Amino acid sequence: MGIRTGDQYIEGLRSRQPEVWMSGRRITNLVDEPVFQQPILEMAKLYDMQHDPAYQDKITHVCEETGERVNNSFLVPKNYEDLQKRRAIFEAYARATFGLMGRTPDFLNVVVTSMASNSNFLDKYNKDWSENINNYYRHIRDNDLFLTHAIINPQNDRSKSSHEQKDTFTHLGAVKETPEGLVVRGAKMLATLAPITDEVIVYSFPGFKPGDERYALAFAIPIDTPGLRILCREPMQDGTRSLFDHPIASRFEEMDAVLVFHDVLIPWNRVFLYNNVEAANLLYPKTGIAQQPAHQSGIRGLVKLQFAAEVACKVADSIGVDVFLNVQDQLGELIQSVETIRALLRVAEYEFELNPLGEAMPSAAALETIRGLMPNVYPRAIEVIQIIGAGGLLMSPTGADFEHPELAEDMEQFYVGKEGVSGEERVRLFKLAWDLCGEAFGQRLLQYERYYTGDPLRKRAIFYNAFKRNHSFEMVDEALNIADVKKIVTTT
Repeated sequence: MGIRTGDQYIEGLRSRQPEVWMSGRRITNLVDEPVFQQPILEMAKLYDMQHDPAYQDKITHVCEETGERVNNSFLVPKNYEDLQKRRAIFEAYARATFGLMGRTPDFLNVVVTSMASNSNFLDKYNKDWSENINNYYRHIRDNDLFLTHAIINPQNDRSKSSHEQKDTFTHLGAVKETPEGLVVRGAKMLATLAPITDEVIVYSFPGFKPGDERYALAFAIPIDTPGLRILCREPMQDGTRSLFDHPIASRFEEMDAVLVFHDVLIPWNRVFLYNNVEAANLLYPKTGIAQQPAHQSGIRGLVKLQFAAEVACKVADSIGVDVFLNVQDQLGELIQSVETIRALLRVAEYEFELNPLGEAMPSAAALETIRGLMPNVYPRAIEVIQIIGAGGLLMSPTGADFEHPELAEDMEQFYVGKEGVSGEERVRLFKLAWDLCGEAFGQRLLQYERYYTGDPLRKRAIFYNAFKRNHSFEMVDEALNIADVKKIVTTT
């Protein structure tokens, strides 16, 4: 089939009946549920971009294997030019959502592509696993499916490993083998956008210990597989808010969920790893599923940071406070953060390396540096918006106030910005800023940026330890080699 349209994506949602629970009730009509309506339309727009002449040749390509047009996120990059083709899709989707949706379809497309292109690693353990992930890659590529993932254990007792939890199946684990497949039970999180996706892929971060064999799993199944229950978090908007009052919170709410597996059957041809602690711990480093998706998340993060910086600049300009030195310093700081991330991405792409299979891997050091910076620079951008907006962020009227004739004069007299900025224009801008920096929607975006790649403290420590292992600190040794310097001086 190749690339889908937005209507085809929505038709797919209508054809399924996953077990979705939200606010104490089961959702039986996802497409028409107010909380999901606008996010579904935003996803549909992304699928439609693939058919738009303004984007198609930039974000899709004709697959050599099938002759069908497919998304560039399924491309296995072999050189700098291929990385730029993938950048085009990452950037197009990020800009279409202002970087506010972290789990657009391109993200997990890259994960599965990377896992499949490096599947020879799995041959050592089970050749069926390698064949399964390659077949699955073709399946989602050729049908243009939208995936969520669940890769984190519930926050129960983090001081204990999976097999040490009070209940054997608090964390997702294998129950038994059957001729048809593997039966699994337990929970995983954080399945972003799960209710409005086609399938879910499950795998885990490294860190398995002996005894955790039943929890060492990787597989993928349709989101409506019997026994799979989707427990949504509390919505951060009810789907009825106006675009005037909540211009981004009403559009880009990414529902997160805990996935509970009640003895779910995983067909053997959908199992990519099972009952092997060593393989599970090596899955990330051996398949590039941290490094390749970091290219997508880095570009998405750049767009998100740029958006926040632009909002801060516009808020400051609208009320004339950007003439003050302290405000200029804060805004300059944000702009420099944007330029830092932009430069790091260019370095990551330009200084790519070829892995043993000939796949172009963006520079790991540059991408990890972005991952280390974003948990600091994005919260700082939000803080600057809060500081500059000050009390004005708390005092905005509603769109209904502007529509009432008795209030029209007050709206324009008392909510007006600097010269040339109308009351309505200033209020709309401040409402956009409040969505980003004050609403629950914006706070979720903030928390997401802090932890989307894991504990930032632990990640930076891992980065340092890798740096220490791979660097000899030759300049320091050369500077301390005083004996050789003295010898040269004495001889002279």
